[in-house]
Amino acid sequence: MNLYADNALLLAPLSGYTDLPYRETMRRFGCYYAFTEMIDASALVYARQRTEHMLTRGADEPWLGVQLVSNNPEHLAIAVKLLNNYHFDAVDFNLGCPVPKVTKKGAGAALGRNIERALDLFAVISENSTHPVTAKVRILDRGDAEPTLKLVKGLVERGAQAVTVHGRIAKEFYSGVPAFDIIRQCREALPVKVIANGGVMGLDSYDEMRRDSGCDAVMIARGSMGNPWLFSELQNRCSYTPPSLAELLDVMKFHVLGLLDFYGEEKGIRVARKTILDYLRGRGFQGEWRGRAALVGNKEEFLRLLAEAPQYHNEEYWRTADAGKNADRRLSNR
Repeated sequence: MNLYADNALLLAPLSGYTDLPYRETMRRFGCYYAFTEMIDASALVYARQRTEHMLTRGADEPWLGVQLVSNNPEHLAIAVKLLNNYHFDAVDFNLGCPVPKVTKKGAGAALGRNIERALDLFAVISENSTHPVTAKVRILDRGDAEPTLKLVKGLVERGAQAVTVHGRIAKEFYSGVPAFDIIRQCREALPVKVIANGGVMGLDSYDEMRRDSGCDAVMIARGSMGNPWLFSELQNRCSYTPPSLAELLDVMKFHVLGLLDFYGEEKGIRVARKTILDYLRGRGFQGEWRGRAALVGNKEEFLRLLAEAPQYHNEEYWRTADAGKNADRRLSNR
């Protein structure tokens, strides 16, 4: 069974980001395959009311996977059985998150230090899920492909129908050139699709990833933050053209108002602040005004901010913004 079309583009499960409004914004620009935010299985079991919104699927969403993270087999089993009652296209297991609050629990990328434990946990998902199961990993050693190959082969043996490989080791977090050669070896060793992840910010880095890793598909993560145009750029293979000021503000408005509707105004505006800054960063807006944007307190203030935006914008940005690598530079400074 092929979960993904050849040359597919996937939106990564991003904790604190890929909620329904985020995905709806990305889908306006051609995103088809998407995941929920990463969900802690224990939170789903014991704090379901707080995590329920993460499972919301839009009425028109074409393909949606859900991702779990955990180092607790009992909680994983319960969480997976809960998910069997929801309409998802895949359940993914996170073996790559390097964030300390995850790894301190022995979950995410920490499981790379104990491959047998990681495989046992994945087997719990595979044995209990009625949905197709996949996994997302990081490479385990830049100098030796064997540990990574042992992990991904074990995942496929236990039922993984696709594997996403982030081409950096855990301590590198999100910096450095991905290890394309190890992703390629995973692709050559596995009978399922291998999705490459890490550092794709524009057409140049996408082409490099496809060419040097030999991957079947690519997963987009931080490159999409404040830049839903990335999906249309890659799918249409067009040189990067920055959105006009009017389009930028229109898309940001759609995204932020979606957050306010989804969470309610009080929580939604708190969630929206980082989103607003993602859209404004590196696009010619004055720093002092961006600082005000970071403190916006309600819907009225946000709409006023939009109305003021042209006054605090340097039009030189739109005249000098270049193709391809310029987009990469804007987004790589996160």
